[in-house]
Amino acid sequence: MVRSSILWFVLAVTGIGAARAVAQSHHSARPPEPQGLRFAGEDRLANVRQLTFGGQNAEAYWSPDGQELILQVTQLDSGCDQIYVMDAQVGMGSDGSIGRLVSTGTGRTTCAYFLPGTDRVLFSSTHLASDDCPPSPDHSRGYVWPIYESYDIWTAKADGTELERLTDAPGYDAEATVSPDGEWIVFTSTRDGDLDLYKMRTDGTDLTRLTDAPGYDGGAFFSADGTKIVYRTHEPTDEDELRDYRDLLAQDLIRPGQLEIWWMNADGSSKTQVTDNGAANFAPYFTPDGERIIFASNVGDPRGRNFDLYLINVDGSGFEAITTCPSFDSFPMFSPDGTKLAFASNRNGRVPGETNIFVADWVD
Repeated sequence: MVRSSILWFVLAVTGIGAARAVAQSHHSARPPEPQGLRFAGEDRLANVRQLTFGGQNAEAYWSPDGQELILQVTQLDSGCDQIYVMDAQVGMGSDGSIGRLVSTGTGRTTCAYFLPGTDRVLFSSTHLASDDCPPSPDHSRGYVWPIYESYDIWTAKADGTELERLTDAPGYDAEATVSPDGEWIVFTSTRDGDLDLYKMRTDGTDLTRLTDAPGYDGGAFFSADGTKIVYRTHEPTDEDELRDYRDLLAQDLIRPGQLEIWWMNADGSSKTQVTDNGAANFAPYFTPDGERIIFASNVGDPRGRNFDLYLINVDGSGFEAITTCPSFDSFPMFSPDGTKLAFASNRNGRVPGETNIFVADWVD
């Protein structure tokens, strides 16, 4: 989200050469033996299962009935993310099947979600601007994320048919997720000149701006009861930093080196900062009781290259490491019944930087 597909983190952690090797790996290869699925100290995870084998797989989010996961996959023939749905028990399998394509197969996509109470799914896509992948960012200014202004939010039936466009404002519209009752979509947009959070009805009406401070706000999720929203943010602290942020944004870029976790009420009130560690904290998600937040961060690595999952109370207390994999863990989401955790990880990959989807029983 903000092109939060895992590939950009793979590039940062493993280098471009390894990422290219990952893109060339094939799902039909025989998966590795189930070793390295759980590391010492990962006491809150049990019965870890691997659901994808090879390539780049990220942001796997549960269907309301807990039977399926919707995710973004780097297609092996194009290298551009597309949206697939897979069975949460079977996964992608090791016979070459890669689930059910629900995006168009063109352009770049991100941030998919099921629409509760319907047979439709939600995702962002650039396909209207071009069938081709948008260009990768210029890293001459350091590690930056692209903010593709060609992203719009779309819905489709769960078989990929009946595509409908929800946003048509100029600029970036992406990072969309849905309230548990299926009434509201929260998303990030540049429609008012900054990267702010908005919410709208699932038919695109009743648009409301939720944040307005200068800086990036994104990666938002509702709590299980729909009363709160958790998100990641970077608010520049001085004029030089603000100038750099605005200069990059004018080039459709942001620098994600420092992101903190915040939450607010679903109407945008009572904004509360949770983390304050200066690290890259992202992919936050509420625990089922709404009292804690699980998120990914590189706070435990002085070099900033290893991301793990952490748990923290909504008041910032009770910080706890959840994963100890020496490379990358991110994009956690609890199943609707709260008993399982889906997440993306580099663990057990055949080549450096390979990212797969895992599901574990949650030990509370």
